[in-house]
Amino acid sequence: MLRLIDTHTHFDVPEFDHDRVQQAIHARAQGVEAVVLIGYLAAYFPRLLATRQQLSALELDQRVPRVLLAPGLHPFYIQQHQLGDVALVEDFLRENACVAIGEIGLDTYTPEMKIPAVFQAQQALFADQLALARQHQLPVLLHIRRAHADTLAELKRQKFPHGGIAHAFSGGIEEAKAFIKRGFKLGVTGQITDPNAKRLRHVVTTVGPEHLVLETDCPDMTPLCCRIAGESHTRNTPANLPQVLDGLAALLEMDKARLASQLWHNSLAALALGDLPSMV
Repeated sequence: MLRLIDTHTHFDVPEFDHDRVQQAIHARAQGVEAVVLIGYLAAYFPRLLATRQQLSALELDQRVPRVLLAPGLHPFYIQQHQLGDVALVEDFLRENACVAIGEIGLDTYTPEMKIPAVFQAQQALFADQLALARQHQLPVLLHIRRAHADTLAELKRQKFPHGGIAHAFSGGIEEAKAFIKRGFKLGVTGQITDPNAKRLRHVVTTVGPEHLVLETDCPDMTPLCCRIAGESHTRNTPANLPQVLDGLAALLEMDKARLASQLWHNSLAALALGDLPSMV
């Protein structure tokens, strides 16, 4: 069986409360051996732990993927974060085994996010969380929308040494190379299955498989083949990760098993895991 890691999920959100266990069992049956639960608001950090606890017994029986934790404060929610939330991230890191800090970064996708005071607050929050990652020697999971140059500038300013993953990468070739040079892998979602995602597909074929990891970003970024006709949004799940692999393998014209092996090792490297013993 293929060994896969879903490096970016929001599997803790309420959309999964009614069938999370069933979805986790289905994902494990598809070869997904681990999922990373991503934080974005401190108020929701308890959900990460509750999801971890919910699945822990089944995880020991190798029926579900193991759950890896990555708390962080998302830039798009900058106006919802409170003073002291960075300290809550640090408390979480001290009290729980975590593989990364995320998702963190910069976002100027909407007019509101471009307001100077709002963007400056994002930059300050990003800088503080990068410093925290340095302190704890953890990689980071980056959320970047229309702010690649500023994100790179802060990574360079701090000489951030631990790398991580540029989640749902949306930049161009030169930006991709710059993140790779700084030790980052590029996160590939179900968007890769869309023939119209020409920029992403060009980047992926240019940089090659050694710099990529897979992610679902569930419940979002559903692969085309998994969408239900007539629905404005079909919930994505970790069990759809093999569909992302299929789309990537077709694009790269690679044997699926060989590509999966490369992506497995890329994920371990990006998350500084060393290795995960086989759960087969």
